[in-house]
Amino acid sequence: MINLDEETKQNAKQLDHRYDGRLKVTGAAKYAAEFPVKDVVHGYIVQSTIPSGTVASIDDAAARHASGVLAVMTPFSAPKVTPNNNVNVLQDNRVLYNGQPIAVVVARSLPEAIHAATLLRVNYNPTPARLDFDALISESRPPKRNGVAWEPGTSPLPPGANRRGDVDAAFAKAAVTVDQIYTTPIQNHNPMEPHATIASWENGKLSVYDSTQGITGERQNLAHAFGLQPNDVHVECPFVGGGFGCKGSVWSHVLLAAMAAKVVQRPVKIAITREQMFGPVGSRPNTRQHIKLGADATGKLLATQHDVTLYASMFADFVEGSANQTNMLYASETLSTNHRLVEMNLGMGTFQRAPGEATGTLAFEVALDELAEKLNMDPIQLRLANYAEEDPGKKLPWSSKHLRECYADAAERFNWARRKPTPGQVREGNKLIGFGMATATYGANRSNSTAIVRILPSGRVYVGCGTQDLGTGTYTIMAQAAAMALGVDPSLVDVELGDSTLPRSGGSGGSQTAASVCPAVYQAALDVKQKLINLACNDSASPLHLANTESVSTRDGVLFTKSFPTKSEPFAALLSRSGTPIEATATAEPAKDRSTFSSHSWGAVFAEVAVDADTRTVQVRRVVGTYDIGTLMNRKTGINQLQGGIAWGIGFALHEEAHIDPTHGLTVNRNIAEYHVPVNADVGEIDVACLNIPDYRFSPLGARGIGEIGITGAAAAVANAVYNATGKRVRDFPITIDKLMA
Repeated sequence: MINLDEETKQNAKQLDHRYDGRLKVTGAAKYAAEFPVKDVVHGYIVQSTIPSGTVASIDDAAARHASGVLAVMTPFSAPKVTPNNNVNVLQDNRVLYNGQPIAVVVARSLPEAIHAATLLRVNYNPTPARLDFDALISESRPPKRNGVAWEPGTSPLPPGANRRGDVDAAFAKAAVTVDQIYTTPIQNHNPMEPHATIASWENGKLSVYDSTQGITGERQNLAHAFGLQPNDVHVECPFVGGGFGCKGSVWSHVLLAAMAAKVVQRPVKIAITREQMFGPVGSRPNTRQHIKLGADATGKLLATQHDVTLYASMFADFVEGSANQTNMLYASETLSTNHRLVEMNLGMGTFQRAPGEATGTLAFEVALDELAEKLNMDPIQLRLANYAEEDPGKKLPWSSKHLRECYADAAERFNWARRKPTPGQVREGNKLIGFGMATATYGANRSNSTAIVRILPSGRVYVGCGTQDLGTGTYTIMAQAAAMALGVDPSLVDVELGDSTLPRSGGSGGSQTAASVCPAVYQAALDVKQKLINLACNDSASPLHLANTESVSTRDGVLFTKSFPTKSEPFAALLSRSGTPIEATATAEPAKDRSTFSSHSWGAVFAEVAVDADTRTVQVRRVVGTYDIGTLMNRKTGINQLQGGIAWGIGFALHEEAHIDPTHGLTVNRNIAEYHVPVNADVGEIDVACLNIPDYRFSPLGARGIGEIGITGAAAAVANAVYNATGKRVRDFPITIDKLMA
């Protein structure tokens, strides 16, 4: 375990700008589709127009003879590969959802490829599709475990289920109960940068530029699919224009680009269109959440039941774990949670910012608001009455928890005391004013990560790690971690990431990048620092010659003795004599005693809304949040992450919803004109603060993840505020005008 001494903390300087900011605002940052690759040609994915059946035939003669066309791949001609089960890459003629890839046209230019695609004549053998979620609920099943269906009796509980205590007996004793159903819709990813891949082959080796949240995992996946050794696959991704989970998987277009490049023996670029973001690259599944709460007269939870049903594709399970937080957030004496899947002819569900907790905190925190109202109890006091001093599901202590302080700080900044418990009591002209709050939480995760740090004779520092920056600030905090250990200004640190030839790191998902990568960078920098000190103490030309190595430290790029600080030498002067850089590689791993504690991040979110009394339009005036996320590595990037999550929470509560045609299974609003996301006018003031209390038990630098917690609880706070304003409790999300008028 690394221990940060006071001297090291003094060296901790934050970059007041984004490391990659200038490159992005000047257009110099290259994203996956923008790399200049010689002789690159373009692939265009043709998608099915039915939700279920088979492709009987594809007449591609006209397309093959069209201008610029180099190849047409179909299920009847595509090369064989070994994909994972979450993608459809022309290996058979089954159609499992509307929008599934059924062909790829490769041409010299994208317009030529798109035109040729219109010339394909596709014949289907359609079969009845499973598209009515409500009608199919009776056929729901437990999630599969490793692809194997659960059979009663094989284990005490099916996958996705949890139990503690006698729930039925506890409900019988409850003085107050809430028993409601909450529903959330299918949601789709719409990052600023849609997916894109450029693939090329040379001497049997594969190289790809791809927009991905995990270069190492993608290299493994592609190697498996094409029967290669991992070192024969090179993945590059220096910048990602937004990931949020959708770029955490290797989707069809990645493999199809590599397959097409092999067929035409030229580099192939496939850039997914905005419409193609709806289906082939996953979506957040809908949920139907049945929540039942039982409490005594003091508000103490005696029983909690949370049953979640959601859709799953016909070819792979994905579980939106909406009851995840219910298992640990409050100290309920008894508990029952469950997840069940309804197989449907839709594209696969996937990770979307805070998968599970985003949908789960919305329903669960609204249910708690309803319980507080029945108890005539302040919502904060209800949560404090059930404050979990340890993880109630695992019976383990928290590595760190300061949620009480979050409630107190955010409530004071928000002025929660002026809230009127009875709905509809506060008006400003024709506006109904409402206040709501909720708890935010997300699990803290770490994975193995390796980094290299090198000090050059010029005095500059190089840091390399095979991770990726999704726009979250990874470049920035890697520079800071190295600078803190070495005692140099972060502006002197050059960071390289996004290349699979660099030391291996995990994927950027589950809010784990900062906690995984920065400790590795920090340790490698400490190792380099020690080598630098040793070099100086053994260099007869150095003012530090023969000094005790333990008495030497660094600050501002200078080596000095602690007892005589004037006895010093700059890094550059020392290394210029040797003429060679000094480097070290280090690996950081999760704590060895991680099974003895539970780690989460925490937050309290408060929202104020104004609802027009006549039109029922909702304006979110302000959101105030205080978060316990461990060490705030960089104020600018960290606060930006939390603000972005809250904005997404506003969209979750009021806007986002994919509409599926019940006959054809097509997303009918598959564009960002009709798939509504919040814009500037929809987002009022966002006031965010962090406690900045390090969690050294969880990670050496005290930092936990920050990318996903911002969305959790935010939607519930808005929903609870809308109820406080109007007295209308909407449980079918998003909250739209028609539902408030009903």
